[in-house]
Amino acid sequence: MSKLRFKISMSLDGFVAGPSQSIKNPLGIGGGRLHEWAFKLAVFGALLGLEGGEVNESTPVVEESLANIGATVMGRNMFGGHPGPWDAQNPWKGWWGVNPPFHHPVFVLTHHAREPLQLDGGTTFTFVTDGIHAALEQARQATGGKDVTLAGGANAAQQYLAAGLVDEMEINLVPTLLGSGERLFEGVGDNLHGLDLVRTVAAAKVTHLKYAKR
Repeated sequence: MSKLRFKISMSLDGFVAGPSQSIKNPLGIGGGRLHEWAFKLAVFGALLGLEGGEVNESTPVVEESLANIGATVMGRNMFGGHPGPWDAQNPWKGWWGVNPPFHHPVFVLTHHAREPLQLDGGTTFTFVTDGIHAALEQARQATGGKDVTLAGGANAAQQYLAAGLVDEMEINLVPTLLGSGERLFEGVGDNLHGLDLVRTVAAAKVTHLKYAKR
């Protein structure tokens, strides 16, 4: 069976997004600092069609995280837009423009039904209303035998972690404090639900902690 691989950037005080998230500021106040290390990388820029960028200790970590991925699962908040039912007159299409960086099927957890959204580059967003297990099963069926990546946000990650469904977890620990916002491990208990630390990579302005199931 394909693995569910979770990756996310987190502050030293445990937040994956800052306070006061909004459409204009989706990562919340200070949340952009969690991803500065990635935005500078050539391998990350290539996903957005950009040339140039750095190659450093983070490069093989990111390359590994992208390898053998056939589908993505994410929460409604990560997909973004307004809360509640979708606006039929002006439907939200995500943060990423007409050619999102996924280039494979993406399954969005939501309480509100919506027809699939097909965009350029091979990305189709399917909106799943019947829970985390259904979303994961649909994603696995769409991968062609490859793995599924769990992209966040915090609430979706908490549900999959608490259910013991995460096979691998990559925490990109950024040396900054946000003070408040969305904590990754809020409400998931006092253990890692079968995950053990298997690798640590110290890189420029980030430390990569990889966990895997025993």
